[in-house]
Amino acid sequence: MSAVVDEVPGAARWWARAAGLCVLAAIVLPIAEAGVRGAVLLVIVGIAGVVVTVAATYWFLSRRGALRAAALGLAVLVPIAVLALYIHQRHLWVVVVAGVLVALALVCARAALRIHHDESAQPEYPATPVTRPFLVMNPRSGGGKVIKFDLQRKAEALGATVALLDGPEPVDVEALALEAVARGADLLGVAGGDGTQALVAGIAAAHDLPFVVISAGTRNHFALDLGLDRDDPAACLDALRDGVELHVDLGDIDGRTFVNNASFGVYADIVQSPDYRDDKTGTVLEMLPDLLAGSRGVRLRARIDAELVDGPQAILVSNGPYTTDDLAGLGRRTRLDRGRLGVVAIAVSGARQAVGLLNRARSRGLVQRTATEVVVDADAPDIPVGVDGESLRMPTPVRCTITPGALRVRVPRNRPGVRVPPPALDWVRLRELALPRRQSSGSASPGVR
Repeated sequence: MSAVVDEVPGAARWWARAAGLCVLAAIVLPIAEAGVRGAVLLVIVGIAGVVVTVAATYWFLSRRGALRAAALGLAVLVPIAVLALYIHQRHLWVVVVAGVLVALALVCARAALRIHHDESAQPEYPATPVTRPFLVMNPRSGGGKVIKFDLQRKAEALGATVALLDGPEPVDVEALALEAVARGADLLGVAGGDGTQALVAGIAAAHDLPFVVISAGTRNHFALDLGLDRDDPAACLDALRDGVELHVDLGDIDGRTFVNNASFGVYADIVQSPDYRDDKTGTVLEMLPDLLAGSRGVRLRARIDAELVDGPQAILVSNGPYTTDDLAGLGRRTRLDRGRLGVVAIAVSGARQAVGLLNRARSRGLVQRTATEVVVDADAPDIPVGVDGESLRMPTPVRCTITPGALRVRVPRNRPGVRVPPPALDWVRLRELALPRRQSSGSASPGVR
């Protein structure tokens, strides 16, 4: 009877083994230096320090006056006290080295799992020739990038008609785009912020025209997730002469297109304050206690497909799910063609729930889902909503949906590209990679009886 060995690439096997060795070393080192009791104490002190610091931070945000000052002091002093204790007990170097070993273990684990990671890039399609491209440019967006990078002249040299939003009065960007389409424009594009991008993208999708994103805004999240160069907006113009198409989804919130996300609750309430523009930090600290306590703003309800979430303090609905690289699950979108909304809802009513967010997989205060429809309601006729960075008020209930593959985005053939997300840590799979099992084939080899 022969034995068949699991087919595991050598590189994956050795990365997995390296991850296991690093974890083992991170466990053995504190025990060898401080003994079992001392190692356990080191871990307990570290965890306690993190828990108290998170709780104190929540108290700082949710209280006023002397309690806020005391919470700030606690949040600052606890990490210093933990560090001082480690130094006094001469265990700091052990904690640092163990931390480095854990970090190395994570790097090795990601490397091993990435070999089996099947995350593929978003498909590209041939770009059809265009003869009458029309671009909207906002010279005030992004601190003046349109002027700094000479975008108007460069675009016109490529045959584009440019509408410059340089007047003192607000301009109806959608009307501009519709007028251009009526005159025969066969491509639309925007050099500006994500809010302006979304307005014109909706027109392009409705008329099945290709759309060009020029990263001349402040943050350019949409451009980032398309793999465009945010540091050189002029490079985005290469899409007009050597481009390919990406077919991406578009979010819709009560008839308004969004390319990134729509936010409800705490953040949307704060940015609508008349004092926010002049004093962002002060306004946040002044409003947060009432908003977190529920005594200010309205109580929200969200229906995520068939699931009901009652009383979240903040809801974020995104055009495609974000990766989960940070606590709130707000990273980047590696693909924009999944046909699903991403949904993050947070409800934190006390320090205990704030600490619970550290374990987001089991936290009741954090809901992360994907959906095709999200309906946000409240006991109020209208609520504040942030849509792609624009502050609005919308009548309740507010309905968010997604249209798969609605927009044909033309991007340069050569561009920085999209970062492939790291695979989720799976220690069971790592063990299988490091120690492949030998399995019986159940049959004898030729010539063996």
